[in-house]
Amino acid sequence: MVLAPHLPHLPAWISALACAALLWRAVLTWRGRRLPSAWLLVPVALAAMAGVQLSYRSLLGRDAGVAMLVLLLTFKLLEMRARRDLFVVTFLSLFVLLTSFLYAQSIPAALWAGAAVAVLLTAQQSFQYTGAVPPLRRRLLTTARLAALAAPLALLLFIAFPRVQGPLWGQAGAVPGGTTGISDSMAPGTLARLAQSDEIAFRVRFDGAAPAQHQLYWRSVVLGDYDGHSWTRVPRKRGLERLTVQVRTRGPALRYATTLEPANTRWLALLELSGATLSLPGYRVRDSDELEQFATEPITRRVRFAASAWPSYTLQAGEQPQHMTRWLALPDGFNPRTLALARQLRAAQPDADARQLSQTLLARFRAQDYRYTLAPPLAGRDAVDDFLFDSRAGFCEHYASAYVVLMRALGVPARVVTGYQGGERNPLDGVLSVRQSDAHAWAEFWTARDGWQRVDPTAAVAPERVQRGLARALPRPAPFGLGPLIALQNDPASWLAQLRYGYAALNNSWNQWVLDYNPDRQRNFLGELESAAGHWREALAVALGCALCGALLWRGWRRWRRAPAEVLDGLYAAFCRQQARHGYARGAAEGPRRYAARLRTMPATPRKHAAMAQFLQLYGMLKYAAVPPESRPASLATLKTLLPLCR
Repeated sequence: MVLAPHLPHLPAWISALACAALLWRAVLTWRGRRLPSAWLLVPVALAAMAGVQLSYRSLLGRDAGVAMLVLLLTFKLLEMRARRDLFVVTFLSLFVLLTSFLYAQSIPAALWAGAAVAVLLTAQQSFQYTGAVPPLRRRLLTTARLAALAAPLALLLFIAFPRVQGPLWGQAGAVPGGTTGISDSMAPGTLARLAQSDEIAFRVRFDGAAPAQHQLYWRSVVLGDYDGHSWTRVPRKRGLERLTVQVRTRGPALRYATTLEPANTRWLALLELSGATLSLPGYRVRDSDELEQFATEPITRRVRFAASAWPSYTLQAGEQPQHMTRWLALPDGFNPRTLALARQLRAAQPDADARQLSQTLLARFRAQDYRYTLAPPLAGRDAVDDFLFDSRAGFCEHYASAYVVLMRALGVPARVVTGYQGGERNPLDGVLSVRQSDAHAWAEFWTARDGWQRVDPTAAVAPERVQRGLARALPRPAPFGLGPLIALQNDPASWLAQLRYGYAALNNSWNQWVLDYNPDRQRNFLGELESAAGHWREALAVALGCALCGALLWRGWRRWRRAPAEVLDGLYAAFCRQQARHGYARGAAEGPRRYAARLRTMPATPRKHAAMAQFLQLYGMLKYAAVPPESRPASLATLKTLLPLCR
């Protein structure tokens, strides 16, 4: 149970060696064989350490350190020769179990760790008994009581103990899942590969009603440089002054809070059009002329931030046309058929404005046999030509790229925007989950009167992608005949979907209140406690004092109300435990007289023999004879006096 969470990220040879060592130890125990000598274990351990060095190129760091701990734990199982070694293995197992949170902090991981701790504590009880070991059920109940006693203190420490900035388990800088989000370049297949992942990119909770699905465009990176194959951001020359970007918003703002998952990228995805006044805990945020928002370093941990968006806006209306020339550039010698098509369209509509030309291109996508697919044919050197005239099949990046190339060839400034579109709303908690599979590319074209206008060429071919999401537009083939089950899961009214929504809501609460309980949230929470119940420290001290006094009073009342028979049995059980430590455990069917006769053979002082005989005789009278009630307290007091003399 301790090693299982580590097996997925360890090298195969370490996992195999650990399993082989466990199997070896089990065979030795089962057959009653002797443990291997140090002359065998030391060379194996040294060879294993050399293997760790070769695998990780170091013996330091998170991964190499965890690998060595796993190997040392399994090798320690092969040299347990004293009771002290049992404690070493138990405590080392607890530490190795703790390191599993360096890789996963999910609810299943926490539940598994809790179960493993319960098993370890039960095992620790088992080897601490010198006489008869209680049944497994009793040992498990004892472990449960220990956990119940520790839980209030653990909760108090979690809530009130000063916290460090950032997640303790994320200091190694690993990105869970290994999926990188939106990047600052786009080539055919880039977003299609990202769309294969169902990992959560970010979660959003709106203060009020959420916008409609077709309005959920999460702006991330704006691409303007095209080399005939891939799109990249327009670089800013050193010393070039930034433009004064004119933005006019209309209507009320939409306020929302975002929980961004780590994806090892600097780019933020914000609802169009979000303001530039953002604050990310632990990161510095910058913005660009294209209203992109990005951190100065890759985001490698989960962060929460608040933002505001204005769905109705005007961007760079009335800008000087000479400032738009960089959005007209096309590479020389690429896509001749596309350029010829643009000349034909311009000749057919010499007086058409940018909006009319855009409608012409979208109508062409709708009228002709274009397909929306995650697996388009490979394109050649002239990728846009191959897509528009040959394959006519592509993902969102193909349609956005072809649209922008055609608009630029028609003399209209245009650019590609990448980000996410849509999201799945959880009806239980109202949280919108945006996955990597919602990655999307669309376009913008510019007019002097209206500024930049968003247009989604993909919606002309597959409107269900924007209205209902990628899973509905391109359902994936179900493996192993699980199609009906997947269809049931995607039906919002089904019990399976409700179960999925429930787990998603629980997981989101876990992320918010456990994994993301940072210093800011701690101060806010304790401040709320202080405003609700005065100064929280005094209130907490009073509560703890009351709880302690209540526990002491309850304990005293229980002892006062405890029946004499219960006290008598407790004294007898303590006497039996004393003698069991000397190798004279009482048999299950052995009464006080027979037990006393057997104890006479015990090597002990005459005083101890007399005390044991008197104790058992008095116990037998109180247990089985008709002793007057008024004399029982004195007899119980005598038993308590005799008990220390019987050790």
